[in-house]
Formats: sequence, structure tokens, C-alpha cells
Amino acid sequence: MKIQVLGPGCPKCAKAEKIVKEAVAELGIDAEVVKVSDFQEIAMMGVFSTPAVAIDGDVKVVGKVPAKNDVIKWLKQ
Repeated sequence: MKIQVLGPGCPKCAKAEKIVKEAVAELGIDAEVVKVSDFQEIAMMGVFSTPAVAIDGDVKVVGKVPAKNDVIKWLKQ
């Protein structure tokens, strides 16, 4: 599983990345968490507001920090 945290490195983006990593650790799953800060790559995914989170290329949230419970639900799907 590949999880992408999209954003330039703002405080909200860092918080989103922290929440994603906590959810992965809590579930004990094997997942690669990647920080994507290149605006062209982010735009190519159809994201124009950050932070955003994508799991295996499927964008789950745009423009806000996700709740850890939401991330856990996405990871279990």
C-alpha cells in the first residue's frame, strides 16, 4: 500500500502526515508513506488545495487535515 501526503510542507501538511503515520502504526500495516511536495505532481493528481491524502492513487481528502479515525477507515477498506 502506498499512501501519499500531498502538500508543500505547511504546518497542516505536516500534521496530516503525522496523523497518517500514527494510523499506519496503530493498525500495524505494511504501508509506504510518501510526502509529495512538487506542485506539478500534486496538480496532475487533480489536487488544487492542500493538504491532501491519497491511498494507492485514490485521493481521499483535499484541503483539510483528516481525522485519524477517517484515515483508519480508509486503510481498512
